[in-house]
Amino acid sequence: MFRSQKHTLQFRRPSGTSRGVLKTKDSWLVSRWEKTQLIGIGECSIIEGLSPEDPKVMDDRVMALCEEDLAEGNKILKQSPSIAFGREIFMRSKVSSDPFRLYDNGFTNGAFGIPINGLIWMGTKAFMYEQIRSKLAEGFRCIKLKIGAIDFEEELSLLKYIRSEFSADDVELRVDANGAFAPKDALDKLSRLAAYGLHSIEQPIKQGQWEQMAQLCTETPLDIALDEELIGLSKKEEKRRCLEAIQPHYIILKPSLVGGWASSEEWIQIAQEKNIGWWATSALESNIGLNAISQWVGSMDISMPQGLGTGGLYTNNIPSPLYIKDAAIWIDPEGTWDLSVLQS
Repeated sequence: MFRSQKHTLQFRRPSGTSRGVLKTKDSWLVSRWEKTQLIGIGECSIIEGLSPEDPKVMDDRVMALCEEDLAEGNKILKQSPSIAFGREIFMRSKVSSDPFRLYDNGFTNGAFGIPINGLIWMGTKAFMYEQIRSKLAEGFRCIKLKIGAIDFEEELSLLKYIRSEFSADDVELRVDANGAFAPKDALDKLSRLAAYGLHSIEQPIKQGQWEQMAQLCTETPLDIALDEELIGLSKKEEKRRCLEAIQPHYIILKPSLVGGWASSEEWIQIAQEKNIGWWATSALESNIGLNAISQWVGSMDISMPQGLGTGGLYTNNIPSPLYIKDAAIWIDPEGTWDLSVLQS
């Protein structure tokens, strides 16, 4: 029996980005059961306003996935990256002896954890300051700050605070503007941010402005990573053309937004040919999707912290063996999943 269930994740506290404040996040879980035994499970996860999918069509598309109407090559999979990724997870899950063990590697065996960054959400200066202190106290030595929503001078003062306590050798700082800067102001802002020894900035200006972004990448004193810029580019020649035109320093891969593992690996291949670095992050999935991304990353040769620390954001996430320790995400291979949310 197939099941399709919309699961609305509830944030523990409103989480701010330059596109607005998130209080809830919708995901669709597709599963197959034989009586009470789970055979396979996947997650189709969207971020409304960022993902290309219309939330109104997701119920029908996920049901089609359940009925296995979405065979590989179906045009919906090219139009809907979250459905494509959900299908990949589900197909791998249902042929595994354990539907939650998608890869066999050191991560899934519990031999190592994947280093992750500590994520600081936008908010008041006091709220961001509180988050920064908490992450540093927890031992994170790579911090990612969402910027672009409060006064830029206040954001600079937060960076100044961190650098007054920790040097660039002690703590790596990444910032994510989510396209908040105007092209005419961006270079000046990048120059001021660079004074604080930052690792990189994600998507300083809105996607789709390849000429302006390419100029920024040429002139910037601060490494630039493309994030939203990758969304909607499904063909290999489109991906190659994007990276050749812009020549960024890094790309950020969110499988739910770029079409899954296969599409992400295509991005990685092209990036490596051009000496462009990469790392992966979740797109605020439940623990089903986070588990899938983490196991995939665990099979890759990575050299820097990933953005996989989102499992604790929600009050109603699916209890899982994933956990955070020593600024890394781990999985307990003997741990269990609580699927009561799927059976209600």
